Amino acid sequence: MALIEAFRQLLGDGAVLTREEDLAGLTEDWRGRYRAPALCAVLPSNTAQVAAVVRLCVEHGVPVLPQGGNTSLCGGATPADQGKRPVIIALTRMRRIRSIDPVNNTMEVDAGCVLATIQEAAAAAGRLYPVSLGAEGSCQIGGNIATNAGGTGVLRYGNTRDNVLGLEVVLPDGSIWDGLYALRKNNTGYDLKHLFIGSEGTLGIVTGAVLKLHPLPTAETVAWLAVDGPEQALEVLGLFQASCNSRLSAFELINSNQVRLVLEQVPGRRCPVARVDGWHVLVELSDTGDTQAIAGTMQAVLERALELGLISDGVVASSEAQRKAMWLVRHSVSEANKKAGVGLTSDTAVPVSAVPAFIAQATAAVHVIAPGVPIVVVGHMGDGNIHFIPFFSFAAWEAMANRAEVADQMRRAIDDAAAALRGTFSAEHGIGRTLTGEMARYKAPVELRLMRAVKQAFDPSGLFNPGRVLPVAREASSPSSDATDTRES
Repeated sequence: MALIEAFRQLLGDGAVLTREEDLAGLTEDWRGRYRAPALCAVLPSNTAQVAAVVRLCVEHGVPVLPQGGNTSLCGGATPADQGKRPVIIALTRMRRIRSIDPVNNTMEVDAGCVLATIQEAAAAAGRLYPVSLGAEGSCQIGGNIATNAGGTGVLRYGNTRDNVLGLEVVLPDGSIWDGLYALRKNNTGYDLKHLFIGSEGTLGIVTGAVLKLHPLPTAETVAWLAVDGPEQALEVLGLFQASCNSRLSAFELINSNQVRLVLEQVPGRRCPVARVDGWHVLVELSDTGDTQAIAGTMQAVLERALELGLISDGVVASSEAQRKAMWLVRHSVSEANKKAGVGLTSDTAVPVSAVPAFIAQATAAVHVIAPGVPIVVVGHMGDGNIHFIPFFSFAAWEAMANRAEVADQMRRAIDDAAAALRGTFSAEHGIGRTLTGEMARYKAPVELRLMRAVKQAFDPSGLFNPGRVLPVAREASSPSSDATDTRES
């Protein structure tokens, strides 16, 4: 009670939440999978208040749980059900666009800014902030930075890490690091910002950022293609890479099982091509030049792909409405899967050249465990990130007596297939607490030792987002399952 009263004195009564009904949206993840109580939630309005809150938490030995938009897919932003109840530090009130410099192509923002707001502000200044996610209407840039979020534009623009130039961070001792540099070159020792990007709030709380902006595309063209399999899709990708270079902004791979789920579950969605069977590719080109020129490039590549027998059908969007309709099919997969059943979603990535082999090997391994189980595949083929999803109807899942065991076996089989190809079990969703077991299994001891050394250096008391990212010894032989993860991004 003394700590809560100190928060009220610092922030005001309205910025300290203690009632269960006020905390409900902050103590449960968006899927309803993780739920646990918190001591309270505080809503600071600036960096100095965040630092003061942290100092009070350290003084009382209370865990700190930073929270952005609470869209984590891995249990990284909600309380755990063991240990001391944490203080949730929600950055909802920190939503200032601090400045935009179109000449330097940078934007400085509060960490609580919603991603879509940042995109809109950049566009209003004639620039592009290129990170785009399914949750962009609610996720916050601080959370994007903390998880190194990916999305559909990684092929051309990179992950969040590639679009951050500087950070402001409150450290676990309550001090503030001002690293808000708007520089492309700053070769002055360790590049500290990269320690915080992807650290999921375990090393500090990002309160501000300098983001890299890009020219706003003035010409775009999108096509939906039907191909026989991932091998043909890979060859088509090669044609686009050879002809389009950086104008290739998206290359998404979707199998027929996923397309059918979207058509069945989401009203108003239509398959752009006549053939639903087989595999599908959504490809986008964008540039700052002439629309006709980029459309001509698209047409030339598609004609070559047809000559080589790599595509069996294809449609190029002839209007903005058609372009949006194609993307709506792609962005509806999460909604469709959640309505249709239980998908055991993976977030694997392998070298782009190994995507067909990964899909084949993961399918074979899963079918040993559950013969004939439908496989849903949707992913960012251009950067090698494939969401491979064994899919069960609700009835089939409920009827399975050993579903937790099956989920663990399937996760292990899928992640083993990725690891055998020098891939990873987490490409863009982060670790949270869902995947700490996989960290123990797949990370080399030297990597874990280095990570623990960094954690110890920054947070010797272990109060910042405890239980996330780094595994404990008992998890080493039993990765945690995520049997109800049906969302991808």
